[in-house]
Amino acid sequence: MEPVIEDILKELLDAAGIPYTKIVRSELAGQVIFSIETSDNGRALLGNHADTVHALDHLVKKIAETRLPPREATTLPENTHDHLMFLVDVNDHRAKQIRDLQTKAVMMAERARSFQYDVELTPMSAYERLIIHTTLQDSPNVKTESQGEGRNRRVVIKYAA
Repeated sequence: MEPVIEDILKELLDAAGIPYTKIVRSELAGQVIFSIETSDNGRALLGNHADTVHALDHLVKKIAETRLPPREATTLPENTHDHLMFLVDVNDHRAKQIRDLQTKAVMMAERARSFQYDVELTPMSAYERLIIHTTLQDSPNVKTESQGEGRNRRVVIKYAA
């Protein structure tokens, strides 16, 4: 999978005339990340509120669906591309956000343990909530759950004796 994703990224960047230094593959929070390194702080690829890199991520996944065969699994619908679980990043922008969320999760879990009460986090996207849940899944004396609806959905870190 990795060479195909890197090839797709290179093709798109070259076709758009966007300069880049290299593409680096790494893993963070159980997620494979393909980070495009640029010399200009990645402004052209990040866009406002990282909209451009999110769009690039989506585009690369759609192209990869056509180039990679779907995995066969009995628990998944036919033709599922479950192996396309990766992120496209620019100059580690998204990786930094993940690390910041992980740090926040650990800090709030420690607060829940120390004071023995539930800690309610601010509303987050489904992806951000997943990072919090994944980060704390093996933490002692705390459990996480999502509460609320729509844009007000948030993670609550609960003290569990």
